[in-house]
Amino acid sequence: MTFLSILCALLIEQLKPLRADNPIYAEIKSLAMRMETWFNAGHANHGRMGWFLMIGVLMVPTAGIYWLLQHYQLTLLAFAWNVLIIYLTLGFRHYSHYFTSIQLALSAGDEATARTLLAEWTKLDTVGMEASEIARIAVEKALVTTHRNVFGVFFWFLMPLGPACAVMYRVAEYLARAWNEPEHMRNEAFGQFAARAFYWIDWIPVRLTAVAFAVVGNFEDAIYAWRNFAQRWQDEAIGIILTAGGGAMGVRLGTPAETAARVLVTPDMAVDDSDSESDILPGEEPGARALQSTVGLVWRALLLWMLLLLLMSGAVFLG
Repeated sequence: MTFLSILCALLIEQLKPLRADNPIYAEIKSLAMRMETWFNAGHANHGRMGWFLMIGVLMVPTAGIYWLLQHYQLTLLAFAWNVLIIYLTLGFRHYSHYFTSIQLALSAGDEATARTLLAEWTKLDTVGMEASEIARIAVEKALVTTHRNVFGVFFWFLMPLGPACAVMYRVAEYLARAWNEPEHMRNEAFGQFAARAFYWIDWIPVRLTAVAFAVVGNFEDAIYAWRNFAQRWQDEAIGIILTAGGGAMGVRLGTPAETAARVLVTPDMAVDDSDSESDILPGEEPGARALQSTVGLVWRALLLWMLLLLLMSGAVFLG
């Protein structure tokens, strides 16, 4: 039932994608803001209490309904509940229109439109960005978003509580951003627990996603980049996704601030010229073609996950 639930949810989302600004997400965001208002008194323990209450409010009813349907052997209703929860927690098509539009704009040489679209999507200042920079940021955003909105959800949906775990993952991911990234929340103790909790919740999924990218792409370069460059990102999870994804596609991802695209050599560092190439990520500078490569990589990784899930479901059914 797990495989069919995910497959049906993916098909429904392809036909009727759920908008990122839908009322359900708006209510969850509003609840997160209220939690922050009620609990934030400047201490990390308050953030911990707010996090557990927020997760419990959404996770317990989801698990309770799932358990009741299973307990009374209402198989079709349990299946429908699974499909609904996966549909609500997946985000495969939430932002794909931005990525597709940027790809078309860059292919047509319309950098101005591509900058505008990228600014709307990422909320970054894109004035004066060159095509390669636009492509790089779009690819990075797509890889990270796909992992957090698709593959991470898949992993947790496979856990015993199924839909409740998928809800936990998406809510934990949102709280890690909402309670740390806004200007008024930076350097606040309140969001520290949310960030740390999501780090551990995402620890296994992020590595499975990186492995999937490596398997369906250039395996050798993906593993090399992952092992040698991922730790140079401030956010380890993002470093793993981008190095493995970029290596799999033969594209060099990373920003100067992360010191990932190239290691800066200072005058007091004795470096053998013959080894200097080892300090540079493998691959080419991203361009318009990199966006098309990203689409192919994501779809191949998705098919790999679905194939493995089908095999696991078949083994359970036959066993």
